[in-house]
Amino acid sequence: MIQGRNGGDAGQAFPIYITVVAGLLFLAFAWLAVGQAAANRNGAQTAADAAALAAALDTRDQLTDEWLDNVLDPTQWQRIFDGEDVLFDGCERAYQLAAQNDATVTNCGGVPGIPPGYDVTVEAAEPVGDSIVPGTEDMYSTSTATAVIEARCEFEPLGEDAGDDVLPELTCEDGGIWDLNPDDLDDLPGPEDLFDVHLVDGQANDE
Repeated sequence: MIQGRNGGDAGQAFPIYITVVAGLLFLAFAWLAVGQAAANRNGAQTAADAAALAAALDTRDQLTDEWLDNVLDPTQWQRIFDGEDVLFDGCERAYQLAAQNDATVTNCGGVPGIPPGYDVTVEAAEPVGDSIVPGTEDMYSTSTATAVIEARCEFEPLGEDAGDDVLPELTCEDGGIWDLNPDDLDDLPGPEDLFDVHLVDGQANDE
């Protein structure tokens, strides 16, 4: 009789065991799906960040070239440092960087103002993938990033009595001071000295 009762208890426990194991497996697959989605979103955000920064860096280099072309005309410096009349044609670099990070640019546009910048939206090239969550096999992560170009230097405009052989002194971040001599322009600040490029924000979602 005792053996019979033990056998009955084991038989009753077996369905409970199966239910618990099934529940644990479901949770494991659910966490796997969450991990897949998170990895996909992170990849898309990385691509968006890289694309926005690439576009902004391309325009930063153009602004630097414009400043170098006008280095002897200080009346143009502030306009260039503020990014006025900037040509927002850096999106080609955004497309390239997104592709290198397995994503496609769905929107890229310049953001005028002080500081100027770029808004870039990308879509991951690969879907989230099959999981226990319905529809993830056709779900693509999208992310948006904004990068801006800020001047790192400032100067005091010259007075009306300043001669043509004098240029303003540039004071840049991190203690950089450039005492420019119009007769000796071999040592000039580079793009990284004149402008800082950084991300402002970004967001990701799945569609």
